[in-house]
Amino acid sequence: MTIDVQAFLASLPIMGLGMLGIFIVIIAIMLAVKIMSYLTAPKNKEE
Repeated sequence: MTIDVQAFLASLPIMGLGMLGIFIVIIAIMLAVKIMSYLTAPKNKEE
């Protein structure tokens, strides 16, 4: 079994974009959860 180095190097940018997309989606989900927890947090009115 041999590895085609040219094909591997050609596929690296595609894999990099995929990993970047996953990272962006994870950040978006984390921000959505933070925003929802902020909006639905119980309000403490101490008077």
